[in-house]
Amino acid sequence: MYGMDIGFIGLGNMGRGMAANLIGAGHRVTVYNRSPDKAQALVQRGATAARTVAEACRAEVVFTMLADDRAVAAVTLGPDGIAASLPAGATHVSSSTISVALSERLAAAHAEAGQRYAAAPVFGRPEAATAAQLFVIAAGAPEVLQPLSQLFDAIGQRTFVVSEQPHTANLVKLSGNFLLASAIETIAEAVALVSKAGIDRQQYVDILTSTLFAAPAYQTYGGLIARQEFEPAGFAASLGLKDVRLVLAAGEQLEVPLPVASLLRDRFLTLVATGGGHLDWSALATLSARDAGSSDHSA
Repeated sequence: MYGMDIGFIGLGNMGRGMAANLIGAGHRVTVYNRSPDKAQALVQRGATAARTVAEACRAEVVFTMLADDRAVAAVTLGPDGIAASLPAGATHVSSSTISVALSERLAAAHAEAGQRYAAAPVFGRPEAATAAQLFVIAAGAPEVLQPLSQLFDAIGQRTFVVSEQPHTANLVKLSGNFLLASAIETIAEAVALVSKAGIDRQQYVDILTSTLFAAPAYQTYGGLIARQEFEPAGFAASLGLKDVRLVLAAGEQLEVPLPVASLLRDRFLTLVATGGGHLDWSALATLSARDAGSSDHSA
């Protein structure tokens, strides 16, 4: 292993922890965020702050961890973006949860510029990012991914290589978030049912996650729903809505009906429309409680 020159763009809930772990692994990291104050804690740990996206691209590898397609497209394809600034032969690693279509556009743009591109979205909440316990879903050409393995090891507990086509990693990520959203909705409905009958929410979740559903998704989101712990958001409901829309778009492109995803889109849209977009996406539970006429549905 040797220290690499890395740019890291996007220092939100996930990006901060990922960048910190790359610094901790001995890499030279230049960070950029639209709000520069978010870079200060990382600078104190040894990072260099870039004033522009182009400054963060003076590197062998540039990571992006941004909120949505619009942000990733602006940073990558804009006039002073990554495609225009990254040296030939250097690699853009997109860890953002973006559409399959945009990932295909990024691959084409970087190929045209003589650069390398890999998709490496991650599974895990911000606490997992801080603890370097993410699961990395990687896709790209073998010669692109091989030098990146030490970087993935620095941010995660395991890397899954799914394809040589980068966009397939984005499809896996979106499908995983669809399953998480489905779990949140069904947990919320079940908790609303038993809670209205007078059964303790936490005891119910403990029973289910100790027997039939002893899985991290049910344990994490069941706990949040039982405790009604929807702030601060580890993953905002507005982003949940975005991801369900993206999985529906992927399904339409591939001609795969996703009827549950259509239901989830409407549930998230209701939550966002009624002022809950800033809450954790597990706040879908407030809709189930409200629909049940329960008195404890306020978030």
